[in-house]
Amino acid sequence: MKAVIGGANGLIGSALVRALRTRGDEVVPLVRGAGGVKWDGRSVPAGALDGADAVVNLAGASLAGKRWSEAYKQEIVESRVASTRAFVEAMRAARPRPRVLVNASAVGVYGGRGDEELTEASAPGTDFLAGVCKTWEAEAQRAEELGVRTVPLRTGVVLAREGGALKQMLPPFKAFVGGPIGGGKQWFPWIHIADEIGILLWALDGAVRGPVIAAAPNPARMKEFAQALGRALHRPAVFAVPALVLRLGLGEMAEVLLDGQRAVPRKALEGGYRFRFPELPAALADLLG
Repeated sequence: MKAVIGGANGLIGSALVRALRTRGDEVVPLVRGAGGVKWDGRSVPAGALDGADAVVNLAGASLAGKRWSEAYKQEIVESRVASTRAFVEAMRAARPRPRVLVNASAVGVYGGRGDEELTEASAPGTDFLAGVCKTWEAEAQRAEELGVRTVPLRTGVVLAREGGALKQMLPPFKAFVGGPIGGGKQWFPWIHIADEIGILLWALDGAVRGPVIAAAPNPARMKEFAQALGRALHRPAVFAVPALVLRLGLGEMAEVLLDGQRAVPRKALEGGYRFRFPELPAALADLLG
């Protein structure tokens, strides 16, 4: 197929580009820097969708690394909605139109729900990030009006060697001061980068439509994750980061880490997707070995 990818130079986007090209697909990467067709995230370059079979939109301002000021919260929303709207409008004008749009979303759509098992059928939450995801997904679903099969991909915490959450967690563990975040009882909806890409390809190639959770079928509690990471690194995992300290340092963003979601990928499992890394110890061994 010919696939156009927005946000192609990010952690997930660059891995998806490699996977598609490895299997012989044609890829048009839309990026802000070098390495593809330049775009600003708010309009799709003319002709970019010519002959495209699929569109994957992964663009959006980072949720990590900055305190969520009112201005940055607005950027979080606008960067996601604007890029999605741009793709939908470009598809409206394209002849022929792409067959499928896979648009990024997040398990944060559910908000903090304690021990409740969450699937694609679960109702959304009411906090800021849940509102962002609802607006984001609603914008993507407009593509269905054009006859484009649409899949909002509700991704959990992607574990990868190259970057993301795991890379940020490693330094304190390697320095023997690692441990769980907050009380440790909150759920941690992780996924190995290989399965994130696997589910993306499954969504592109198959017939699934509507929201799909991209998280491992065996979520772990934060304390369990910290202990598993400590074992993988042969380090202790006893130095917890108190919730108060996290809130003081990160502000509202801390709630994303302190709440968590017990998200289960029911659609992927029922649709026949076979996870390469369904269990956390094997996933960490692969990434850290």
